[in-house]
Amino acid sequence: MQPDESQYLKRKCRTGDIDVHPTEKALVVHYEVEASILGEAGNARHEEKKECQKIIRLRSLNASTDVSALARKVVEECKIIHPSKLAEVEHLLLYLQNRKKPSSKLEKKEKKPSKPRELLPFEGMEIDEEANINKTDDYIELLYESMPEKIRGSTLILHLARNPDNLEELLHNKTLLGALTRVLREDWKHSVELATTIIYVFFCFSSFSQFHGLITHYKIGLLCMNIIEHELKKYDLWQDELEKKSKACEEDPENQSLQKEYEKTLKKYQSFLVKQEQLLRVAFYLLLNLSEDTRTELKMRNKNIVHLLVKSLERENQELLVLVVSFLKKLSIFLENKNDMAEMDTVEKLARLVPCEQEDLMNVTLRLLLNLSFDTGLRTKMVHVGLLPKLTALLGDDTYKHIAMRILYHISVDDKSKSMFAYTDCIPQLMQMVFEHGEEKIDTELISFCINLAANETNAQIICEGNGLKMLMKRALKLKEPLMMKMIRNISQHDGPLKQLFIEYVGDLAAQIKQEGGEEFVIECLGTMANLTIPDLDWELLLKEYNLVPYLKDHLKPGSAEDDLILEVVIMIGTVSMDDSCAVMLAKSGIIPALIELLNAQQEDDEFVCQIIYVFYQMVFHQATRDVIIKDTQAPAYLIDLMHDKNVEIRQVCDNTLDIIAEYDEEWGKKIQSEKFRWHNSQWLEMVESRQMEDTEPYMYGDDPDALEQPDLFYSTDGMMAPEPGLSPDFYSQSYSQNGDFNACNGADGRPATAYGFRPDEPFFHGYGSTR
Repeated sequence: MQPDESQYLKRKCRTGDIDVHPTEKALVVHYEVEASILGEAGNARHEEKKECQKIIRLRSLNASTDVSALARKVVEECKIIHPSKLAEVEHLLLYLQNRKKPSSKLEKKEKKPSKPRELLPFEGMEIDEEANINKTDDYIELLYESMPEKIRGSTLILHLARNPDNLEELLHNKTLLGALTRVLREDWKHSVELATTIIYVFFCFSSFSQFHGLITHYKIGLLCMNIIEHELKKYDLWQDELEKKSKACEEDPENQSLQKEYEKTLKKYQSFLVKQEQLLRVAFYLLLNLSEDTRTELKMRNKNIVHLLVKSLERENQELLVLVVSFLKKLSIFLENKNDMAEMDTVEKLARLVPCEQEDLMNVTLRLLLNLSFDTGLRTKMVHVGLLPKLTALLGDDTYKHIAMRILYHISVDDKSKSMFAYTDCIPQLMQMVFEHGEEKIDTELISFCINLAANETNAQIICEGNGLKMLMKRALKLKEPLMMKMIRNISQHDGPLKQLFIEYVGDLAAQIKQEGGEEFVIECLGTMANLTIPDLDWELLLKEYNLVPYLKDHLKPGSAEDDLILEVVIMIGTVSMDDSCAVMLAKSGIIPALIELLNAQQEDDEFVCQIIYVFYQMVFHQATRDVIIKDTQAPAYLIDLMHDKNVEIRQVCDNTLDIIAEYDEEWGKKIQSEKFRWHNSQWLEMVESRQMEDTEPYMYGDDPDALEQPDLFYSTDGMMAPEPGLSPDFYSQSYSQNGDFNACNGADGRPATAYGFRPDEPFFHGYGSTR
């Protein structure tokens, strides 16, 4: 390497597990060294990792040694051991201090190398290297003796099981497996070490799918779940006792006996905790292996495995947490398990793990959160527990950026959560990522996230700060990116100053419509222009300059283009029709008959029907177009047919449009008045018209068959004015809106709400498969 290619060497040291030496009084510290050669800009040019181990020999360790003081000295002098490992070191030293010599019954053999560490579910456990497959019967005899001998025998069997070559032979030894099962079932409450060792033996079998039937036969999985449940209850009792003694010390700080009692209990609690977490790790690991079969996984779910796992998230042991979160991630792909996690407040417990220093734990936690983020309620919880700023901070970390962005994308789908992004630095980071792509294609997950955020007005204002909108438009128009234009379209839908920003880009958008290009891009350009309900905009001049009227008319023909493009053309016509001169120009071009033809063709599509009627609504405001619609077309007749449509918005648009027509045209006013009256009294009229009674049958209301059909029964004012026989119902009038202010509808600028954007029953714009 040339001198000018690099600046300096950077090294990192990461501490791993700490074990006891199998034969000597020594600790074995596993660690990883990472070396990076950094360039002038500080970027890594070359990286290498190497796994190492350091042996700390403890020749002075004996029965009278102060284990606590020795542990502190080991941690202080060995710089690669983190101070947080003090309790673990003390526990391992205590184990070495009490470790017994090999039994004289067993013949010593030459030491063999240990098996690869990746087979181990946990570290820190003594494995006797003197085990011999030919001495299996002797080991079984030890299982029937005292507790120390049982532990000794199970440890020797474990050493044999760790070698995959021995598993077949051990499998055929029914006496051995039966003895291990019986001892575990009878004595697991008496010794955590014994339970851990025997479960570890069965874990070795569970690493291979062909042996899962054996474990199921002996019901080891069920026994493991019972053991885990018991240990978790014991953990709660320990904590309660510790909390009581801590509170007693706080109330009486001068009482030395209480203080000593508390310290003694704390030391005992820490020692028990290390052993218990080893047991939990190997038991959960065995269950995780067995859950490869979905039928077995279902049995675990019925036995409340999710409850046990979520309860274990309260621990601090990172190796245990990695295993527990991995198990939950695997379970989370099933709806029932996800619902169980929601009931157990899993999101709240996971929130404390983000961020964390352990890379594996961080990665698997984020992937579990991603799986849970497909649930609307759980996404809301993620916001409530404060995960939004934490996940936003991860966007600057290349290791977690993509997975964090996917979770944030799911959160941004919910309208209530969109506004929360304005209170983080998420949007500036996203904008920087967008502009860093240059002319390269933007990641779909990134632009999809931006599209969602732009649908919120506050977020859109942040996006447009400075030259934000200018840079977005420049990129979108140059590269003709549909998704980028979709983001811009979302920005354009917001009222106020944001719409005004688009005035200088209207010509650019209009020029894109008639150019040959992708239909998706043209749809977004049309949609953006249709959102620009700006009074200062001269639509007539724009349509003439770019000769858009023939284009709009040609694309109203059924089948002339995709339905999405035709719909956007209709919406565009509705927008420009607010302008009086534009409405006249469109009416003279023959667009109204084309709309009616399209209405006939798309009468089953509520979106088309609603937007076409809205065009009629806009045009009836103008005298020239009003006369064309009323006198030269059958549009009023269509509106009458649709005034009782099952779609609420269609009914609203029809009612307001018909009210205006009725006011300006007497003939249509009578027809509309009669239809509304008929509909309002339809049930009574149907009864009267269908009444057919026999002459001999007495009338329900006396002898006069025409009694119910007298007009004065319905229109009498009780003496205030004389009833007239020909009086019809009063004119049914609703207050109609002024031009361009259709308040009866829910859409922006008074227009009917469109299906643009996300519907509740639609999948996400950019979906991600769950991770197992």
